Amino acid sequence: MDIGILKEIKAEENRVCMTPAGVEVMKQNGHTVLVEKNAGTGSGYNEEAYINAGAEIVNTPAEIFSRAEMVMHVKEPLPAEYELIREDQIVFTYLHLAAAEELTRVLIKSGSIDIAYETIQKQDGSLPLLTPMSEVAGRMAIQQGAKYLEMAQGGHGILLGGVPGVDPGSVLVIGGGVVGTHAAKMACGLGAKVYVLDMDLDRLRYLSDIMPSNCFLVMASPATVRKLVKEADVVVGAVLIPGAKAPKLVTREMLKTMKKGAVLVDVAIDQGGCFETSKATTHSEPTYVVEGVVHYCVANMPGAVPKTSTMALTNATLPYAVEIANKGWQKAMKENLEIKLGANVVKGKVTYKGVADAFDLEFTPIDNLLS
Repeated sequence: MDIGILKEIKAEENRVCMTPAGVEVMKQNGHTVLVEKNAGTGSGYNEEAYINAGAEIVNTPAEIFSRAEMVMHVKEPLPAEYELIREDQIVFTYLHLAAAEELTRVLIKSGSIDIAYETIQKQDGSLPLLTPMSEVAGRMAIQQGAKYLEMAQGGHGILLGGVPGVDPGSVLVIGGGVVGTHAAKMACGLGAKVYVLDMDLDRLRYLSDIMPSNCFLVMASPATVRKLVKEADVVVGAVLIPGAKAPKLVTREMLKTMKKGAVLVDVAIDQGGCFETSKATTHSEPTYVVEGVVHYCVANMPGAVPKTSTMALTNATLPYAVEIANKGWQKAMKENLEIKLGANVVKGKVTYKGVADAFDLEFTPIDNLLS
């Protein structure tokens, strides 16, 4: 199969979807790999590294799309690429379609096979291709929250970890999954007083065994959120419903009760955000203020640390990409339930229920297209 590795065009996105080491593995499996010029520069990989791994360097995204049977990205296709996507072409990337109606309709019209990293799911419910970026984003959430608490950055001047004789700051993490766990670990490590909310009692029991004594595990409810946001210096939104829009858990009315200069970090912004007042921001303009509360809602947080993120992402995505390339999308989905769950839009049909429900579109089970 001809595999196309595209250069990211989202603002301040420096990741690349495959390292030279990944290209070498693809070549060993008998595939041709086309890499767009400068695709790996932001992650520290030059053209020579890709050529030495066996890739062909291609000058334009148009040539990648015209030649490749499967194109791979990190982020979702953007408007400049919409017309380049071909019928029956496999698009394998983070799609986050439940928060992107225009892109969903473009993919339906294209007749392409669109497989989302974020909905590939193991039998235990884990999301193997979302996990590495969630780990990065969770850790970054606390770094950014601590930074924007500084008065020069618009915050109210609290040091999260405090100092001897001075109380530490308070962090509220809504969601005890991968993002929430890594955010809580970082915040606890700084010495903050950390609350983690989740609706899964078994998850809270597990976290109580592994988290330090300055982490408090609490069953989530609207009343609990209302109470704890008043005390929080940093609130991290870390709630995910796979493939669906994020629920709005912090309302504008709750914002009015918060400390002026507190910070909200919405890691769920790719799925629409879990704060009522969230809107996507960029690394160059990362924050805005509503009701006196600083909002950090960067939609590609791991793109700020591309050297770490690219290696972590390739480690996770490469086995699936190799399987799809070796078998073709239909056989891969028939033989691997995890890949089948990644099917979001296939040959003009919406095959992921969360996406169909988000825009009141007809849902077609992927099995109907695999017979």
